[in-house]
Amino acid sequence: MIQIRRSDERGHADHGWLDTRFSFSFADYFDPEHMGFRTLRVLNEDRVQPGQGFGMHPHRDMDSVTYVLDGSLAHRDSLGTGSVLRPGELQRMTAGTGIRHSEFNPSRTEPVHLVQIWLLPEQNGLTPSYEQKSLPQGKNGGRLKLVASRDGQDGYLTVHQDVALYLGTLDVPMHHQLAEGRHAWVQVLRGTVSLNGQRLTAGDGAACSEEKELTFQPEGAAEVLLFDLA
Repeated sequence: MIQIRRSDERGHADHGWLDTRFSFSFADYFDPEHMGFRTLRVLNEDRVQPGQGFGMHPHRDMDSVTYVLDGSLAHRDSLGTGSVLRPGELQRMTAGTGIRHSEFNPSRTEPVHLVQIWLLPEQNGLTPSYEQKSLPQGKNGGRLKLVASRDGQDGYLTVHQDVALYLGTLDVPMHHQLAEGRHAWVQVLRGTVSLNGQRLTAGDGAACSEEKELTFQPEGAAEVLLFDLA
């Protein structure tokens, strides 16, 4: 079963400095039919104007993953981390027992376009931590690559949940097998792709359950996020 969440069905807020769309309930946007999917709780697509951002604020007991599509994002946190996230890089922040952080567009001229993900951890009270990794380099035949998992497989991000996160730009057909009892969320970041015969364009998402295989047929090139979830 595949349920499509169209881009224009998402929640939306335009604060001037921030234009954001919510796949699931978040902040002032509440939709009881869309409170998350499995342990994927937040999936926001943000566009932040130059010189603007999210000031220092607290979080607890969640893992966040951030991916920048265009522009750059400066990160600061109460662990003493200071970094800049650019296209081709991912960050993971575990809030655990409590962390404060800020995310800011350091450019004076260019907006930043990013995806913000929150995962519910397997347990509360984890030690706060941060990591940032570059995406796998080299040719991958236009396929998705594993970029985050519970065991940090292949040296990429470690998340504290039974989730495998894949990311890539598809330019050839591909298949992803789902083990028995597994589910998937697919989010199209750019371009157009057919998922098991259903056409998805940028901003569209799809909740997949009771599917043994996901078949992707890109039209041209399509950048896609795939969450393989318990």
